[in-house]
Amino acid sequence: MEFLGGLLLGPVAQELLNLILETKGRVHHFKDHLGQLQSTLQTIIPTIEEGDRLNAQLTDQRPRTHIEKLKIELEKGKELMWNCLNIPFWNVFNKSRYSQQIVELNRNLRDCFDMGVLADTWLLSQQIFADLREGRNFSLRPEVSCSAPVPDKTFGMDLPLMELKKLLFGEDVRVLGLCGPPGCGKTTLAAMLCRDKDVEDSFENIFFLRVSSTPNLKGIVERLFQQMMMNRTPTFLDDEDAVMQLGNLLEREPNTTLLVLDDVWDDSLVQKFVFKIEKYKILVTSRTKCPTFDDIYSLKMLTEPDAMALFRHSALFPQNGNGNYEEPDWDLLNKIVDGCKGLPLVLSVIGHSLRRQPPRVWQSTERKLSSCSIFESHSVLLHILGTSIDNLEKKVQECFMDLSSFPEDQRIPASALIDIWVELHGIDEVDAYINLHELSTKNLVSLIEISRDAGEIDGNMNKLFVTQHDLLRDLAIYRSRQQSTRLIMERTEDSLLKRKREQEFNARLVSIHTGEKFLSNWCNMHLPEAEVLILDFFATNYNLPPFMEEMEKLKVLIIVNHGHYYTQLNCLTIPSYLSHLKRVRLEKVLVPSLTEIAMPLKNLKKISLFMCQFGQALSSEIDFPYMFPNLVEIDIDYCNDLVELPQGICNLVHLQSLSITNCHELSELPERIGNMRDLTVLRLHACTKLSELPDSLRELQVLSFLDISDCINVELPEWISDLRSLRKLNMGGSSELSELPCSAVSLVNLRNVICDEGTANLWNRLKCHLPELNITVRKDDNNLFWLGDLKSKQLCS
Repeated sequence: MEFLGGLLLGPVAQELLNLILETKGRVHHFKDHLGQLQSTLQTIIPTIEEGDRLNAQLTDQRPRTHIEKLKIELEKGKELMWNCLNIPFWNVFNKSRYSQQIVELNRNLRDCFDMGVLADTWLLSQQIFADLREGRNFSLRPEVSCSAPVPDKTFGMDLPLMELKKLLFGEDVRVLGLCGPPGCGKTTLAAMLCRDKDVEDSFENIFFLRVSSTPNLKGIVERLFQQMMMNRTPTFLDDEDAVMQLGNLLEREPNTTLLVLDDVWDDSLVQKFVFKIEKYKILVTSRTKCPTFDDIYSLKMLTEPDAMALFRHSALFPQNGNGNYEEPDWDLLNKIVDGCKGLPLVLSVIGHSLRRQPPRVWQSTERKLSSCSIFESHSVLLHILGTSIDNLEKKVQECFMDLSSFPEDQRIPASALIDIWVELHGIDEVDAYINLHELSTKNLVSLIEISRDAGEIDGNMNKLFVTQHDLLRDLAIYRSRQQSTRLIMERTEDSLLKRKREQEFNARLVSIHTGEKFLSNWCNMHLPEAEVLILDFFATNYNLPPFMEEMEKLKVLIIVNHGHYYTQLNCLTIPSYLSHLKRVRLEKVLVPSLTEIAMPLKNLKKISLFMCQFGQALSSEIDFPYMFPNLVEIDIDYCNDLVELPQGICNLVHLQSLSITNCHELSELPERIGNMRDLTVLRLHACTKLSELPDSLRELQVLSFLDISDCINVELPEWISDLRSLRKLNMGGSSELSELPCSAVSLVNLRNVICDEGTANLWNRLKCHLPELNITVRKDDNNLFWLGDLKSKQLCS
């Protein structure tokens, strides 16, 4: 396998390292300088070898300048080591000359590597994912990682971890069950096991997969193939074929493998993953004990001291008891902790809900907890958990209940939630974002951030996701059913067919989840009050429900396809309902041509396209101002066939935000983009083929935020000072700069710059002219190759 057109750098770097070690042992004159050079090589070789491995996945292997430079330096280093080995002991002049050359080589390797190779290797990983996304049988979604979540601070798990690990290492155990009631910490313990050093040393492959009550078997197998093969996922004829191909793959796998199936409800699914392979074990977390288990570990409730410690931690009580505010009566505190019955999730959620609450709230909570046993029924447990949201503001409670509209165990895009909350509850985006964080601080949701600016209002909201424990989702559904404002139809193939042929609902939010076998045999429902519609499905062709035509109040439409292929939307011929829409979000969809829509979308404010395919949708001439007279925001993310934007889009003179991110094929922007005189946010993150910014951008006099981060070929133009309103500039990971444009000194309104370390030095020189400028150096993780391994904070499961 050749690296980038003939450059396989791993062996070259390793050969140089071996020569350095040999030279150190034989020629003591260079020992100190060689020690520094050895340290440099040992630091960069892992990334070089990872670059070799990543390149094996590429379909497009083009030479890259930084890699070629590194190749030259490595070869020069080998020649220099041979010269050092053969230098006569009396040649003082050459000893001095070679010492200087070793120092220079060390500096050149570091400069070449730091300034170019990390960015270049990052691009390799991006291109791999781009190649994979182009395959019609592969879907890169944010939830692609098979890594175990990282638990937050835990209590009372050390002994269970030791006992569970002992059972796992038992010779006769192939399938180990970890069982317990909901909320007792099964997922947390399983995650701790995966990250235990003894387990990591024993299993070279560890895969952690959420299953849930409505599992998609083919989807689970696809994720395993993706992680194990880092290649195109094969096409599966059906579930049986998927299982057969997985068994064949595992039989060929030389390394020991641990597969964790989290939140399993059905023993028949576990059986699908059981193979007679010696180096392969399965850990299953489940509420029930399955016959397939070879052994079972029953997770007990927390002991009284551990329960108290977790509760105090959640309620922000200092361990020494010296807080800044008065603690509740000790007897009351004991009663509340006792009422939680040692369930970590309940202790954590109720503890968070009582932070800094007045005594009457604590007393009310204690009365509700003592009124019934937490184990009497599932509804009683939900009733007890419900005390945690009773003290939230009314609209925050409504936002919490809206979370029930998304399928369980799904990472929910924060931008989709905010779209719903803005239109459904009449709040602005800032307040919607604050509500999301309020739910997070109460431990009612977990936030997953895949970048440091995730969630900032002028940052990239596409990098912020929300997850929720399935028990808390049950709580949201339980509370929603006490009202009539939400209609949630779960993913059961015939659930819609069992309903009466004609029904009328008063729901304002309607969410319909269908599986792969659903044939769009819709029943005839009347939903005159519906303002939000979420369609979540697996399909290559999808007929929009006919009852949408009578949704005269519909404001938000979210269409999410989880299938292998982009889906074709049908039944767009009489889209009268579209005229009322304000926000549309499409995921994994073939973007329909606007020629199919007979009327202007006069109320539409925002379009979001995630992992969509444009095809010929932009090929025809479109009168954008006629079709979208009030559009203010366009958000396009991971749309890999977007090569260029049509010139007509520049006529959207009222557009305020244009975000095009992770669109690696986008090579240029329309020349007339400067016509968008109201544009305040322009985000072009990771458009790696984009080479320059059009001159007309200088006409954007109200542009306040420009993001060209990870656009590795884009340089700041000399006319950048014409952007007089620019307040924030993100250029981290963009083109290398030896100097900033001279005009940058005139950016008097610029307040924040995000950039790499080398560019930060250039901006620091301008601080005497721009005293209010804040410079943030982007510290990227050197391990950029597992972009799907997202940081997830989950307290309990």
